[in-house]
Amino acid sequence: MIVTVLYYILTGYIVFLMVWNLVKSKKWQEEVLYIIVLMPFVLRLFRLK
Repeated sequence: MIVTVLYYILTGYIVFLMVWNLVKSKKWQEEVLYIIVLMPFVLRLFRLK
């Protein structure tokens, strides 16, 4: 149970950092890359596989 909670906290933190970098990004290539990398983390955060 504790490991699961820590896993979701870590995943949420990573999602937050990637969204923060996405917002600060100026190049559209980087934005597309962030969105592609962000999708699996968001799906894990919502408990979808």
